[in-house]
Amino acid sequence: MVSDPTVRLKAVGNRGDARRARRRQGRRKRFGVLALAVLLLLGTVAGGGYYVYTSFFATPDFDGTGEGSVLVQVEDGDTTSQIATELTQKGVVESAAAFKEAAADNAKVRSVQPGFYQLKLRMSGASAVALLLDPAARVGQLEIRSGVQLDDTKAPNGAESPGVLSLISAATCVGEGADRKCVSADELRSTMATTDPATLGVPAWALDAVAKADPKRRLEGLIAPGRYNVQPGATPLEVLQSIMAISTARIEATGLVSGAQSIGSSPYQVLVIASMVEKEAIIADMPKVARVIYNRLGSGQRLELDTTINYPLDVQSLLTSPQNRAIPGPYNTYLTPGLPPTPISTPGSDAVAAALTPASGPWLFFVPCKKDGTSCFAVTFAEHSANVALAQKNGVF
Repeated sequence: MVSDPTVRLKAVGNRGDARRARRRQGRRKRFGVLALAVLLLLGTVAGGGYYVYTSFFATPDFDGTGEGSVLVQVEDGDTTSQIATELTQKGVVESAAAFKEAAADNAKVRSVQPGFYQLKLRMSGASAVALLLDPAARVGQLEIRSGVQLDDTKAPNGAESPGVLSLISAATCVGEGADRKCVSADELRSTMATTDPATLGVPAWALDAVAKADPKRRLEGLIAPGRYNVQPGATPLEVLQSIMAISTARIEATGLVSGAQSIGSSPYQVLVIASMVEKEAIIADMPKVARVIYNRLGSGQRLELDTTINYPLDVQSLLTSPQNRAIPGPYNTYLTPGLPPTPISTPGSDAVAAALTPASGPWLFFVPCKKDGTSCFAVTFAEHSANVALAQKNGVF
């Protein structure tokens, strides 16, 4: 039987269309697989590129505000780069660049003062900058003002003022909470009393006098006013030695040693006189008060200064009671002639200058006669009595 050619052609045509459709579908699948492979490859390349970039080009930097505690010292004259290097070496930041990049956005970094700072480990650069600028991070700093004595004192109203040893003790503290550690004032006092004065750092011109003094008062007057930086965590001896090294340089910078030689006195005696001038007078009256002291010493009269009586009593006052004036002792200048055995306070540069270059005059008496602290001076006891009456009238005492 002969087939219908038309039917044959249709059948063949149908089979051809099916094969072409399958080929097109196969090409689409292969293209999809290829496209997916390309996307995966591009993703891998991108991820690898990011890894390479972050590994080799991005600034290494810790995350967060850190942990633990570490003590860092900023030296005088340190640049931002030097601070960054120090922080990196101590493990505060991951890289110097991390700190410098954060510091570039904060001009206050240039105002960071020399001293010790309590920071944390593994801090981000930004966190390290912020904490370094926080006043709470500063440790080891203290300021000693003129007129302060070694031990704490009380005012007539009962108010307490920390002495030099307490101020130093507070500056030695480091750590937080239960981990906070300080060198106590008692430890400093004991170290001062039991250590050879030369080892403490007492200058040669004061060694003989200091050796004769009460060991618990041997550094009185030898720690000059000013700001100090002590290293928290140091031993009591190390703390005192560092303070004495700076203080001696400051005292000698006032011209005390050469000035004392020029007036025929010893530097330590001048320091004792300066300490009494500091406690007795306002700055404007210091040269005249120094002259009264020299005039009394030269005439053989006792000094009769209330501040010397109050010194061992740890009382901050220009007045004394008859009972205290009657108690014998080396600091009772009503009963004991000459100078007390040690300074009675920390004299400032103005008091030292007054002791080296006192005013010219015949005065033998003085008394604070105005409420601003100004004193009235007299040559005779009768004149002095009149000045005392004026002081009482003015409500000074």
